[in-house]
Amino acid sequence: MAEPEFDARGVRIERWPRSLTKAGQVLIQDGRLALLTSYGRVIDSAPLRAVRTARPWFAGRGSTVATVNGIRYRLTMGQRDRRPDASALAVRFMEAVSRASRKST
Repeated sequence: MAEPEFDARGVRIERWPRSLTKAGQVLIQDGRLALLTSYGRVIDSAPLRAVRTARPWFAGRGSTVATVNGIRYRLTMGQRDRRPDASALAVRFMEAVSRASRKST
């Protein structure tokens, strides 16, 4: 198993209109994106070619929207520990999805 291309913990994962976890994990590894609860249970998982990311106008600092298997999730990085680099972490996530999906095509 290869090293993860992106791994963020303490991520708030929401599926409108409710929060699924306040301390989840976003993991990109082996060409797949996985959204996990704080206990490691898989919320959703998909190959990167089935994932779309965006940073809409309403998303706050450190937030992105990821569409995984046709389901929209709002991901707020650094939610739990109020990380000052949450915005940079969100940008790194979007770049990792873009870079990894280009590799898999």
